[in-house]
Amino acid sequence: MEKSELKAQVKQQIVQFLNLGVSPAEIKDEEPLFGEGLGLDSIDSIELIVLLSREYGIDIKDPKEGRKILTDINTMVDYIEKHRTK
Repeated sequence: MEKSELKAQVKQQIVQFLNLGVSPAEIKDEEPLFGEGLGLDSIDSIELIVLLSREYGIDIKDPKEGRKILTDINTMVDYIEKHRTK
C-alpha cells in the first residue's frame, strides 16, 4: 500500500472510530490531532491506541511514546509503516 493510500485509510478510520463530525478529506496531514488542530482529547488518544492495535497490530504501552506517535497523520503513518504487524 502506498503512503498516500495509507494516509487516506487512517483518516477514514479516525473519523469512523472516533465518530467525528468531519470528513476524512478535511483532516490535513500535518494538522495536530490534539489541541488547536483537530481538537482531540485524552480519551480520543486511548481510542487511537486501540485502533492502532486492532487494525495494525501495534501495541503502545508507554503514554509518552503514544503522544509522539499521535502528533499528526504524517507521524502516525510513518510509525505504522515501520511497526505494523497486520
